[in-house]
Amino acid sequence: MSAVPRSEKLHRGDRPSGRFRRMLDRLSSSQEDLECEELEEDAQASGCTRISECTDRQIVKVTGTLRTVTLRPRAGVPALEAELFDGTAPLDVVWLGRRSIQGIEPGRKLIAFGRIAMSHGRRVLFNPKYELRPLGKE
Repeated sequence: MSAVPRSEKLHRGDRPSGRFRRMLDRLSSSQEDLECEELEEDAQASGCTRISECTDRQIVKVTGTLRTVTLRPRAGVPALEAELFDGTAPLDVVWLGRRSIQGIEPGRKLIAFGRIAMSHGRRVLFNPKYELRPLGKE
């Protein structure tokens, strides 16, 4: 039993940053938590906006890993859809009129630029400008 009241205990982000503490945190974290943490650090280091902080009609620069890539026609027009994840939230990236784009595949990291839209409660980026991240950095 701890003598420190529950409300005064340190949150995960507020813990001491000693080497031993970081090692214990990494050993006790799930693989998914570690990947999310790594993606968040990468987004912050590249000067991009966190997807969870993006609002409707905002012009953003976001980065992350493509989780899924699918071909889904919209109103009879082909549309390549991908889900970009940066460790904080997913973002749907849609290229209208495209059946495929070289290099756009699951697991690939990219940086996307454009205006966020909200569609059915999800963040969407239509026809963004984008940069594929080098394969050596993945």
